[in-house]
Amino acid sequence: MSGLNARIAKAAATGLLAGAVSGTALLVGEVLAAKARRYAKPTMGLALRTSMGKMSAPTLRLVLLGDSAAIGVGVEWLSETVGGQLARLLAEGGTDSGERHVLLSSVGVAGSRSSDLSTQVARALLGDRPDVAVVLVGAHDATSLRNPEESAELLGQAVHRLREAGVRVVVGTCPDLGALRAIAPPLRQVAGVLGRRMAKAQAKAVTAAGGAVVDLAEETGAVFRADAGTFCYDGFHPSADGYRVWAHALYPAVAKAAMSGV
Repeated sequence: MSGLNARIAKAAATGLLAGAVSGTALLVGEVLAAKARRYAKPTMGLALRTSMGKMSAPTLRLVLLGDSAAIGVGVEWLSETVGGQLARLLAEGGTDSGERHVLLSSVGVAGSRSSDLSTQVARALLGDRPDVAVVLVGAHDATSLRNPEESAELLGQAVHRLREAGVRVVVGTCPDLGALRAIAPPLRQVAGVLGRRMAKAQAKAVTAAGGAVVDLAEETGAVFRADAGTFCYDGFHPSADGYRVWAHALYPAVAKAAMSGV
């Protein structure tokens, strides 16, 4: 009987090892496939520096910082970017906030991680001080396996510098990476877990630094998972509709920041 048990145990161990090797090979294959995909590139026409709204309305300086989301990679027109759509919502205003003349700019750079925010903050504070800053970062930190706490600490430092300069800050945390079409299961599920860990660490650091947090994964993840049209052709960057979903999720916090004092 002991010999039979030993053979069963050996067979089980062999099966588990084979499964682990197979699973690892599958993940590696998915990583290589994801890297080989053709992704959308930044468009020069999307240089975010424009104004929206009535010239006679109170002026609001809005700046975006972060990665490709901050400049709208994946769409062709400024009005389709998350910044452009946020600026339109702010310019139109509501019953409580009223109309504004929004001066929109972005210092974001495609592919940026939290470690790149220090330079972006310095650029954002050149010239006239922004009233509100929206930071969109975290996806590249998560997918490049950066330590969530370390990345979040760098983000918190950037938020603190902006707050010290008198800028109100809203951070859209790492979006739902489990919704990405650019990568296939099971890597997609792994990315989703990494993204949630990053977002959780970000929220804690941003709150401690005095910024407002919008959990993009929680607020918009279900929409991106259900509707492939929220992504552009590469399955990674949002489409105009995807940026619209993000803009509407961010708008309440941004409008509140615009109405509040330093």
